[in-house]
Amino acid sequence: MSIESISLSGKKMDVSAEKMNFWERLYLIQIAQGMWVTLKHLFKRKRTIKYPEQTRVFSPVYRGRHMLMRDEEGRERCTACGLCALSCPAEAITMVAAERKPEEKHLYREEKYASIYEINMLRCIFCGLCEEACPKQAIYLTKSQTMVFSDSDREDLIFGKDKLVMPLEQAINNTKAIS
Repeated sequence: MSIESISLSGKKMDVSAEKMNFWERLYLIQIAQGMWVTLKHLFKRKRTIKYPEQTRVFSPVYRGRHMLMRDEEGRERCTACGLCALSCPAEAITMVAAERKPEEKHLYREEKYASIYEINMLRCIFCGLCEEACPKQAIYLTKSQTMVFSDSDREDLIFGKDKLVMPLEQAINNTKAIS
């Protein structure tokens, strides 16, 4: 048994080395076929939009920028259970839990809250697993229809609570809309 007859995959192909004729060597037929494809696409409707003036409509399942939600009274919903950080496949979420003081009762729902909550947007893959894992429905990706834009500074893409927590005015407007 020679080495030429062995096929590990079972898909051995014999390639012939036939000589090309004059027209095949000129590649005129192939060039004409390529030009025909180009001409067909030249007269089709273009799918580009004029971005700053026109914006694309987002899909209903679009996962936008993360947002930490507030409850009806304007308190943060997050209880620093850590399930979102455990479910994140990219390990983009870090948090530090702290105990609520009596004078902070109007800020946080539970006795425990996230004193530091950070999401590294460079590592985030916007999969939505953190949203699904949260038992308090504190983190959402679909509520915010804004995108995370690129930046030249890596520290600006690590979002803390200052960029993640829903603004108080927006929480008040949401409760008025529900009522």
